[in-house]
Amino acid sequence: MKHLSAISKYAQAPEALIHAEQLARLAGQALVAEAELTPKPGLVDRRGSGSHTDLSLHLMRRSAEAIAPYFAEMALAAATTPMDQTLRAAVAAIGRKAEAAMLRATSGSNTHKGAIWVLGLLTCAASQTADLRSENIARSAGYLARLPDRALPRIVSHGELVHSRYGVTGARGEAFANFPHVINIGLPALREARREGRMERDSRLIALLEIMSRLDDTCVLYRGGREAQEFVHKGSMQVLEVGGPGTPEGDAALLSLDDEFVRRRISPGGSADLLAATLFLDALEHGQNEVAQDNSHLEEVYGAN
Repeated sequence: MKHLSAISKYAQAPEALIHAEQLARLAGQALVAEAELTPKPGLVDRRGSGSHTDLSLHLMRRSAEAIAPYFAEMALAAATTPMDQTLRAAVAAIGRKAEAAMLRATSGSNTHKGAIWVLGLLTCAASQTADLRSENIARSAGYLARLPDRALPRIVSHGELVHSRYGVTGARGEAFANFPHVINIGLPALREARREGRMERDSRLIALLEIMSRLDDTCVLYRGGREAQEFVHKGSMQVLEVGGPGTPEGDAALLSLDDEFVRRRISPGGSADLLAATLFLDALEHGQNEVAQDNSHLEEVYGAN
């Protein structure tokens, strides 16, 4: 990670600074792990850009590196401020700085706007407690999210357009509800797949597909409307029903789904952000200093690089 110059003023509190850096490192690793997971339908991965024309794996990695220091700044702010309106304002301001850094690093591409919101809140919550159970962190992060951001810019975002058209609240609603697709879907699916003896890659893909099969994803709705969203729900569930990733039938169905997503320009980016949150909370709850590497031999099956 680059030197965290933005928080050097807190050097007099070395323990808080070290903890903030650890949380930020874990959040950044979760973003990279999500990006590198292969094969993901319609999303950037180690094979290519999926349904995108302005993104690449290199860009996703560079974006994660650029925003990680701001997760540390958020975590440190939370370590020194109660969970109140003052902290909410501080975190929002840092989040906007993170978005600006992301856009500079990517020459204007939106790689991780939703992830900044999701992981920023979870990082703040994790910074304030010794109880690192995922449910506890998500509940605390949801409380912080529900406090009003009085400095919120009056800009019509893609999420707001989707909300006005379809009544879907997106990443903001996910946080307001204490991250149900992470706590009730992503984490249980990830851990159950591991208990079944699945490879780590396949366990993460199963968690992603389970989220995709239930989430109303603003990225999908913005690009393709309700028809695309219904196709994502149905297609993801079909991959799981035939055996899921790691089985011949499941792998074939997943690659077929990917082909169709790319043809229709569908990209479940909201689900990808929640998978990153799932990996972050999973590593945190298990006391890991790093998000475990996925050492699957992808090139033998998928032609990844």
